[in-house]
Amino acid sequence: MDYNVYCDETCHLEHDKSNAMALGAVWCDKELAHQINMDIKAIKQKNGFSSMSEAKWTKVCRKHILLYQNLILYFFKNPHLHFRCVLIPRKDKLRHEEYHQTHDDWYYKMYFNLLKTLFSPRDTYNIYIDIKDTHSFNKAQKLRDVCCNNMYDFKHDILHKVQPIRSDEVEIMQIVDILIGAICYNSRNFPTEVHLSPSKRQLIEQIKVLSGYSLTKSTLYREDKFNLFVWKQDYNTGELYHDY
Repeated sequence: MDYNVYCDETCHLEHDKSNAMALGAVWCDKELAHQINMDIKAIKQKNGFSSMSEAKWTKVCRKHILLYQNLILYFFKNPHLHFRCVLIPRKDKLRHEEYHQTHDDWYYKMYFNLLKTLFSPRDTYNIYIDIKDTHSFNKAQKLRDVCCNNMYDFKHDILHKVQPIRSDEVEIMQIVDILIGAICYNSRNFPTEVHLSPSKRQLIEQIKVLSGYSLTKSTLYREDKFNLFVWKQDYNTGELYHDY
């Protein structure tokens, strides 16, 4: 099989004042990607949302709540769509200098943790990442090198490409943004004066019901539809552990 994998991240900057961070990927058979993108466009139009406008977690509001509910429902009902997320609930507690790494070094380790369970030596993959800034091309090449080296895929037989794309031009990427936005929002510690969005809380509860998970604990390793890995560290020993 040849798969398209669409990746995005939220609250990933080192000093963005968010305690939580999430990286996520939605993947499907490459041959089905076009039809799925058309389906998502149709859902947007049916719900009075321009097919040319981008559906994003930051745009969730009461006016368009039905749109986001229907997009989430579409993901869970479509057997060809799969999701994995790595959640870091205490990014604010990281101490990179003690482990002789930069935030960027650690970031790529987290990206590989996100993707490594997807890869099979019998299949091929095309990875697309959201364009964030002028460094996106270099980031894509670094990510490809990290993944290929860890898989001993030196000839790129498994990972065909890692390519930056605009999320507003690829509908599936917008599904990634919504799902990781909800997971990260659910784990963030907001100041008491911040007014939390009832619409976002409503979508988070919908995802909890449809997935059957709390969004705060790791799913089983083999979970194929909605896979969540909560990355935590014992900050006294530096050891990594799973939060099952």
